[in-house]
Amino acid sequence: MFEKLAKQKLQETPQEYLKTFERTKDFLVAIDTDGCIADNMNAKQILIFHPLYMEFYQLWEIESYFREIAEFYNLFSVHRGCNRFLAIRYTLNALHSRQDVRNEVKKLNVTLPEIKPVEQYIEFCRKNNYGMGNVSLDQFLSTRVFDSGLYKLSGWSQAVNKALEYIVDKVQPFENVRECLEIIYKHADIAVISQTPYEDLFNYWNTHGLLKYVKVICGQEMGSKTYHIEMLKKVGKYSDEAVLMVGDAIGDFEAVKKNNGLFYPVVPGNENDSWKKFPEVFELFLTGKYHGELEQYLIGEFSKKLPDRPPWQTQGYDHTASYRKNQEIRKSLYKQFNPDGRLLIL
Repeated sequence: MFEKLAKQKLQETPQEYLKTFERTKDFLVAIDTDGCIADNMNAKQILIFHPLYMEFYQLWEIESYFREIAEFYNLFSVHRGCNRFLAIRYTLNALHSRQDVRNEVKKLNVTLPEIKPVEQYIEFCRKNNYGMGNVSLDQFLSTRVFDSGLYKLSGWSQAVNKALEYIVDKVQPFENVRECLEIIYKHADIAVISQTPYEDLFNYWNTHGLLKYVKVICGQEMGSKTYHIEMLKKVGKYSDEAVLMVGDAIGDFEAVKKNNGLFYPVVPGNENDSWKKFPEVFELFLTGKYHGELEQYLIGEFSKKLPDRPPWQTQGYDHTASYRKNQEIRKSLYKQFNPDGRLLIL
């Protein structure tokens, strides 16, 4: 039975948790959660992350610009699935650099948040090899106790975690996920690899009866996905060809490739089909036949779904048309989970 990590250990020595991992199978399958196991990425970002940030920083007057930019970096680009603080840095850089946004900000007398505190916190984590999350942000805050900007950033992040409890667990896993986990469990140690907080990961997998398949959960507190796989592979002494990452983001691909493992993409927009095809691919993985042409083909199809160039840098860009592109997704989520919530319709 999966044993939940004590809160004290999670706060004080989160990375030590990875060093106590014990291998039980010949293979390791690392699996992301948000957008991979369940279609909860859209809900998290559109209903929680973005409106709470606009509320904390009073950015509602430029809602269409903020949502367009934040959705691109969090959901619809090569940056999909990145850590929340990296996403905020990308979003703020775009807001500050776009002339059309600067014009709106000046006209509406809106103050954009400063980028510097976020960049300093990210550098603090990089230098100390810390995972980016509320635990390390509190540590950074202790070195800058009079930085009001950091308190606001911390308040937003904590509010996000609190709000997630009421939304995310209601989203069901994709079709065939449970059947695939049954198959994987017979042959491989399953590791949940994510930049979501550990507590949220535990709650989701537990709520939906999936925890029985899991050997270890690695959240944002334990470091990057690359570090998660590196440590588990090292401690478990798995060979390169015995490690497979199942994910829906370029970051998942990069994390496992930096550790010389293999990647199976859950393609955004075609998630159910990806899980339907997984058992056949997993059999090839177990017999050493997945590496090569098939893996490259699947990765190529996956990459086409995640552009690296934002729409506002393309020829013929129209902001209203760009915002409307994902409008039905927003409307559907608000209708289902927050019908009285604040949402701009263009």
